[in-house]
Amino acid sequence: MKVLFFTFLTCLSLSLVAQDNGLNLAIEGGAQIDFTEETVDYGTITKGSDGNREFVFTNSGNEPLIISSCKGSCGCTVPKCPTEPVLPGETAKIKVKYDTNRLGKFTKSVTVTSNAGASVKTVKITGNVIATAPEQSPE
Repeated sequence: MKVLFFTFLTCLSLSLVAQDNGLNLAIEGGAQIDFTEETVDYGTITKGSDGNREFVFTNSGNEPLIISSCKGSCGCTVPKCPTEPVLPGETAKIKVKYDTNRLGKFTKSVTVTSNAGASVKTVKITGNVIATAPEQSPE
């Protein structure tokens, strides 16, 4: 009876290790999206300033990266993603436009859906929009 129990535990352990190794292989293979920075800080900007920024990323995987959608967390954040596949080792950009006519501090997100191992990735923009440029003291 002890031998049968020991054999069962050994088989179960080997099965779990085999599944774990298969899972790791699935995650390591395929497309991978790696952002240079996951948060873009606009800093303090004035109302009506240029609201365009970019997220730079690289496909560090071994298959083409295909972005199926990019969605801003609200209507004031409009992302534009590449429509062509990003080949392994290539770098591309996601362009984001924030409506700088809205005053105050902001933190918004862009959700990127792709065929990468982590199929949904969220990146953020932050900043503070003020009415006029702050006065600088003479030096």
